[in-house]
Amino acid sequence: MTNYDIPLLNEKAGLQAKEYIDTLTKPIGSLGKLEEIAIQLAEMTGASKPALKQLGILVFAADHGIVDEGISAFPQQVTRQMVENMAQGGAAINAFSRQQSAVFSLVDVGVKGEGFASPVKNRKIRQATTNFLKSDAMTREDVEQALAIGYEEVLSLMKQGVDCLIVGEVGIGNTTTSSAVVAAVTEIIPEELVGYGTGITTEQHAHKIDVVRQALSMHQLSPDDGYSILRKVGGLEIAAMVGAMLAAASNRLPIILDGFISTAAACVADKIAPGVLDYMLLGHQSMEPGHQKAFEYLGKVPIVSLDMRLGEGTGAAVAFSIIQSAICMVQEMATFESAGVSGKN
Repeated sequence: MTNYDIPLLNEKAGLQAKEYIDTLTKPIGSLGKLEEIAIQLAEMTGASKPALKQLGILVFAADHGIVDEGISAFPQQVTRQMVENMAQGGAAINAFSRQQSAVFSLVDVGVKGEGFASPVKNRKIRQATTNFLKSDAMTREDVEQALAIGYEEVLSLMKQGVDCLIVGEVGIGNTTTSSAVVAAVTEIIPEELVGYGTGITTEQHAHKIDVVRQALSMHQLSPDDGYSILRKVGGLEIAAMVGAMLAAASNRLPIILDGFISTAAACVADKIAPGVLDYMLLGHQSMEPGHQKAFEYLGKVPIVSLDMRLGEGTGAAVAFSIIQSAICMVQEMATFESAGVSGKN
């Protein structure tokens, strides 16, 4: 197991940011949450006037053995088909990535079948996880490899100038996996976490809840053992997402969380390296019921709520526009003194 060195937030930079924002040509606090976001970014980056120059969007893809239990509205081959669509630039996250001029990277860590052609990065660990109602989802070595891949992919993006990260995912069955992961960490009952995912029936939803309940009973997970949770009920892409989050936080890169799967990964990252949550902003609130439970557990507040539930990193990418507005406020607004505007009496 690796020890991850997460630096403390730079509170001095945050105070300097607040002092500067209070001198801008506006009533104090009048830009609301934009001011809070700018201060948080200052604490994360260590710059009192933070400037995020290049967004990186990193999407991991993998299949899940738990699909054998009939918990998804779509067949497992849709994972592969969605990766191919994403590789061709046709997915929602591609559209939003182009909108944000992001560096986009798509990595296969466990999709069933052969490797993909470029631009997909082939870092396949194995052909999907094992059905976690039959045995552990992964081996310890699988988990360590996935974490390392996630970490390395962020370092690669940093060499391309990336200084802010969104981590997305593709994987049929991953809302069931995420439900098990979040239930294990938070000890919230499955009935409060399990949603309808890609659009299952009421009967399938009841079955999905039962599958998660059985898995939790079978594996007897400790809420503080992130490695064990990943190994027993996790996903290859979720473990890679955890590794990516640890790399970003270790290097003071702000992380914009997406929906349920992304937030499930954040729950585990927090158990592996306390302090990682300090580097996370929550992009949006997903329609998945477990998402709200998960982000409330993490103490996060969503920037937007647009009834989205697609995953891939899409909600976080949309929210980045608002984060950019916070940056523009700090970088481009005049102060009362520089503009020659009279301040408050």
